[in-house]
Amino acid sequence: MSTLGWRSAGRPPRGGDLSHDPLRQDLLRHDPLRQGPLRVSVIIPTRNEASAISRVLADLPRDLVTEVLVVDSNSTDGTPEIAAKMGARVLQESRRGYGRACLTGLAAASAPDIVVFLDGDYSDRPAELPLLLAPIIEGRADITLGSRLGKERIPGALPWHAVFGNWLAASLINILYGLRISDLGPFRAARADVLHELALEEATYGWAVEIILKGALQGFRIVEVPVSYYPRIGKSKISGTVRGTIGAGWFILSRIVSYYFRRRRVGAPRPA
Repeated sequence: MSTLGWRSAGRPPRGGDLSHDPLRQDLLRHDPLRQGPLRVSVIIPTRNEASAISRVLADLPRDLVTEVLVVDSNSTDGTPEIAAKMGARVLQESRRGYGRACLTGLAAASAPDIVVFLDGDYSDRPAELPLLLAPIIEGRADITLGSRLGKERIPGALPWHAVFGNWLAASLINILYGLRISDLGPFRAARADVLHELALEEATYGWAVEIILKGALQGFRIVEVPVSYYPRIGKSKISGTVRGTIGAGWFILSRIVSYYFRRRRVGAPRPA
């Protein structure tokens, strides 16, 4: 099911507009992964994002995206209705957990070549999607991560405790896995066949690092690209409070360590 017909809504994007960028035109022409059109599925977990979801959907590059799946978790503000009206495919996931919503969307995606994960709060700029797709389509990466610390970031967009927590987790990954990254941002993309091979299962905070850790252990190419970052619309469910960040951070750090000690059971890294 294609959702190319979502309607434009909300104000024009405030940053990251690549609609006339040569990179975007190259992506439309270049496809070494398969013969025929490249299928890109975008998965957006939501919970009470009525004030932002229309802007997120309006900014997605229609010529690069095959379908949009909004996975909603018990919203009470009309988020699913807004998303459906704009042409997104809406899935209901009553069980809590960010990772669970992503897994539900992944299971329902319609034979994609590349899967993109994006928050529904308009903090990342959907128009920057070509930046994440380019390394994969050009054959330089299997997984791409959008770093919120490497480009334009409005002061206050990412609280100090979230910046510190991401730095700590990224530093630990560098030490234990030899992978140089700066952030665990939610705006990311991966080849669909790679996601299938990783056998993802983290339903809560561990989702933020599971793709990275399993990908590194199995030798997949992970490339970080800088993306702009803005204050989210609405209150954050996790990083908006110090307590929430500490809880998520502790869980994530424990996952980084536990996956490291289970590395031999995952299998030998694939040759470069």
